[in-house]
Amino acid sequence: MEQFGPGLAVLLGLVEGLTEYLPVSSTGHLILAGHGLGFTGHVAISVEICIQLGAVLAVVAYERTKLRSLLRHANQERRDLRHNLETSTVSLMDLLRTSAGTHTHLWFLIGLGAAFLPAALVGLLAHEWIEEHLFSPQTVALSLITGGIVILIVETWPKPVRCTVLEDIGLSRAVGVGLAQCMALIPGMSRSGSTIVGGLLLGLERRVATEFSFFLALPTMLAATGYKFVQSYHLFNVQDLLALGIGLAVSFLVAWAVIAAFLTYVKRHTLKVFGYYRMALGMIILLVV
Repeated sequence: MEQFGPGLAVLLGLVEGLTEYLPVSSTGHLILAGHGLGFTGHVAISVEICIQLGAVLAVVAYERTKLRSLLRHANQERRDLRHNLETSTVSLMDLLRTSAGTHTHLWFLIGLGAAFLPAALVGLLAHEWIEEHLFSPQTVALSLITGGIVILIVETWPKPVRCTVLEDIGLSRAVGVGLAQCMALIPGMSRSGSTIVGGLLLGLERRVATEFSFFLALPTMLAATGYKFVQSYHLFNVQDLLALGIGLAVSFLVAWAVIAAFLTYVKRHTLKVFGYYRMALGMIILLVV
């Protein structure tokens, strides 16, 4: 069995960085790379999840200006809402309805938290079963094909665009995207693919759906990677941790470039090419395996 070292860490970091934010499933590609190199077992599964932290930090770096602005405005709106709750004579529901229309940054963060919860709860309850039964090339292949078909159907089916500004997504659409993210718990389905397609079905403009997927990655992947590291850190020796650090750095740098390129791409193009890629790769895997 392949031992985890700097060379393998660089390779897995490249795979993670290239695939995390594209709708092709980074976990699926990491599983395929691991099986192809003979890197399997509990350490491999832990590495395949923990190495995603590098891609998470790439979002923080790329969106740092927007994140600072979002948090600053949300804090101001939180104080304004608290003042209104203490002084207003209108009903609570009317006050919250008005707040949702005026405190867009605050409600964007609330929506982001609500969108995070469904996959977090399902993942917490089912992660051991998923890792035991679904971390296989066959599952990845079938998920890639299924997701590819869904992408082609959604991108062919005309949909009215109702939201063209990130902060206007609202609570209900955010929860809808969060429910769609639950599909990504199946290896090969793709977290970004599930959330972007969910956003498109809910009327988000393609670039808005893509950027919201990036933001939703922050709580989702921080929770997943943090939980997995705490659960499995005893499996790593010092050399493993050093190699993991190299993989994180590689995935961070590659993911940063991919984020910028993908946001530019979705301004002018559909996701159909990724649907065809998923279907072709899935069929090749089934034939080979």
